[in-house]
Amino acid sequence: MMKMHLVLSLLGLLSLSCAHTDFYTSIGHMTDLLNTERDLVTSLKDYIKAEELKLAEIKKWAEKLDHLTVTATKDPEGFLGHPVNAFKLMKRLNKEWVQLENLVLKDISDGFISNLTIQRQYFPNDEDQTGAAKALIRLQDTYRLETDTISKGNLPGVKHKSSLTAEDCFDLGKTAYTDADYYHTEPWMEQALRQLDEGEESSVDKVTVLDYLSYAVYQQGDLDKALMLTNRLLELDPEHQRGNGNLRYFKYIMSKESNKSSSSLSEGEEVRTRKGRPKDHLPERQKYEMLCRGEGVKMTPRRQKRLFCRYHDGNRNPSFILSPTKQEDEWDKPRIVRYHDIISDEEISKVKALAKPRLRRATISNPITGVLETAHYRISKSAWLSAYEDPVVARLNNRIQGLTGLDVSTAEELQVANYGVGGQYEPHFDFGRKDEPDAFKELGTGNRVATWLFYMSDVEAGGATVFPEVGAAVYPKKGTAVFWYNLFENGEGDYSTRHAACPVLVGNKWVSNKWIHERGQEFRRPCNLSELD
Repeated sequence: MMKMHLVLSLLGLLSLSCAHTDFYTSIGHMTDLLNTERDLVTSLKDYIKAEELKLAEIKKWAEKLDHLTVTATKDPEGFLGHPVNAFKLMKRLNKEWVQLENLVLKDISDGFISNLTIQRQYFPNDEDQTGAAKALIRLQDTYRLETDTISKGNLPGVKHKSSLTAEDCFDLGKTAYTDADYYHTEPWMEQALRQLDEGEESSVDKVTVLDYLSYAVYQQGDLDKALMLTNRLLELDPEHQRGNGNLRYFKYIMSKESNKSSSSLSEGEEVRTRKGRPKDHLPERQKYEMLCRGEGVKMTPRRQKRLFCRYHDGNRNPSFILSPTKQEDEWDKPRIVRYHDIISDEEISKVKALAKPRLRRATISNPITGVLETAHYRISKSAWLSAYEDPVVARLNNRIQGLTGLDVSTAEELQVANYGVGGQYEPHFDFGRKDEPDAFKELGTGNRVATWLFYMSDVEAGGATVFPEVGAAVYPKKGTAVFWYNLFENGEGDYSTRHAACPVLVGNKWVSNKWIHERGQEFRRPCNLSELD
């Protein structure tokens, strides 16, 4: 049985790359880890069962020998006067106790340990744990979630509610602390402390939490609170070396500041103020996060009147005349349209099955060199599918061409993407701007004239596609697709198409993109004679 589970586990690992695969960036790949853990649990249960059988056999030995020795020691000479008893004593001490010794020393954990050792090399590493922790912190910021809400698992649309322990909260705070992100260290250490104060048993203690928390608070400029927390730490552990050192330092700083008025600060000395959210919280990011929360969407009554639903035949394309598609206007400028029931569940399953074994950390095109590279602001995995690989891919390409009227022979291959924990793609342009002349030079097909985006899953919460420049938000809906032009008819880039994929709060987001290029569109979408149009 142990060998069977070892083989099953090894077969499951064949789907994983020998190199580390950034598990946290794809929910799809993380499901492989659940299967691996399931096999390990089965192997562990087999080991426990074998140990229990071994222990039961030892107990039988003990019970038999206990009964025998109690009887024998009451009348040793009379007992050994029986020649059979004398013979059996010699035999027991010569052979049977050796057999018992071998039974006790028998190691039946080899199968489980071998299984665990083999699979450990494919386990997530520190980078994955850190990435998942940062994803939770990113979700906390984007959706303005309280640490208590996350810790108790009270998220919208959850199917499998789960909570964080005090140790989990401490680890999240420590992740932020390691990055000198004291803004996020504080609330997570406070959450850990709150759960400990409520009586939760944990491997982490209050002294350790207070040590990190007091320093994080001090780094943000709140000396009074830092002093209060340090005093509480020393009440629990009066001999704490760092706590005593911090206490003396905080008192020294406070006494020094009390002797100075705010008007007499020496040159270059900073006024002690509470620091806010750290790095890169720019106006665009604020707009982006507001749209992700469903705030700031500029859907005015006047705009709403210009948006319609219709049956679309792809400009009398023969494939859609008898069976037109349902088209809905999502936005006017830039014009974003959604096609409903445009990809079937069977097609989605096939595309995912083709893509999953090849999912790799998603890349972006370096605007200077044009070379593909990974980026921290795109948390997902992707794979590229060619039309020749399967009839389903070819059929989807033909469908896009028929509905848009654009030539897809020069388009990029179908890119399938699966988002990970808190998966997102921060604001970006799909087209290459004037200061990025080599963005798509290697392809030789010109700029990206348009974007087609299939939604291949529903998302319980989060995961919207938002356009910060115009205040638009488009929500994932399985089986639909959205389409927009990135370039005006004169070939200039439409900067209002700057968009982002919001972090997935709850759920598993699968999409596939088709980026259509300029070459081949000369007669399908001719360039306008006016530079201003």
